Amino acid sequence: MVNIRNLDPSASPLDYYGSELRRLREEAKLGQAELGSILYCTASLVGQIETAKKVPTRQFSERVDAALLTGGVFSRLVGLVLRSQLPTWFQAYAEMEAKATYISTYQSQLVYGLLQTPGYARAVLSVENPGRLEELVAARMERQRILEREHPPVLCVVLDEAVVYREIGGAEVMRKQLAHLLGFLDHPWIQVQVLPFEVGQHSAMMGSFTLLRFDDDPDLFYAPVYGGGYMTANPQVIRERSVGYARLQAAALSREDSAALIERVMEERYGHQPGPAVA
Repeated sequence: MVNIRNLDPSASPLDYYGSELRRLREEAKLGQAELGSILYCTASLVGQIETAKKVPTRQFSERVDAALLTGGVFSRLVGLVLRSQLPTWFQAYAEMEAKATYISTYQSQLVYGLLQTPGYARAVLSVENPGRLEELVAARMERQRILEREHPPVLCVVLDEAVVYREIGGAEVMRKQLAHLLGFLDHPWIQVQVLPFEVGQHSAMMGSFTLLRFDDDPDLFYAPVYGGGYMTANPQVIRERSVGYARLQAAALSREDSAALIERVMEERYGHQPGPAVA
């Protein structure tokens, strides 16, 4: 038998996923190789996931649900598993982000995580996390599923112009990322603006920050710091940063002019190919 290891299902979402996969596979009287054949993967991969040595993907989970007739158990569970792969200090923010009705963010260095392509995210995350790269990329893509909900949050993004010019992951990755941003031009709930260099000093000189608004909970302010993040519901902070964000939006280019700038940079620096791309 491949990869036999006792798991404590209560240890983590990943351990629970693995123990349930093994239990339901054995109930179906399938070996790891047999299930792998049905799922178009190796017995080793099944074994690694069952022993919590590898993080399952959403595609894997959907195939397991179909193969074992689970009623979508693993497709629902995989979201929790992937979220648990986020850095511990970031998980609380990710949970609140997923509940927010309005998300307003200013980004001084990078494209906001909810709008990153897989290639861009992989390049960003590879700098300090090469050993857990695929798990973290999958977790970041999982965060983006909130934009696909029936009632997604309103997302307002102001990007410093430096974000558009900073080449992340090479020319092809950057071209696809900029094309992806252009794809949101006519989106009803997503607005992307660029804060041009010519503005000079502005109300977010301290760096990137995000405001989260909820239907029934107090607003939250979040700012990343090295190796962690700062989150507060302090009313005075919310008041000051809300005014600051309104000023940023007023100083930034319109969504149409922002798209024109992004397209111009894409053509001049990375080679224009029409249509949004997400790979």
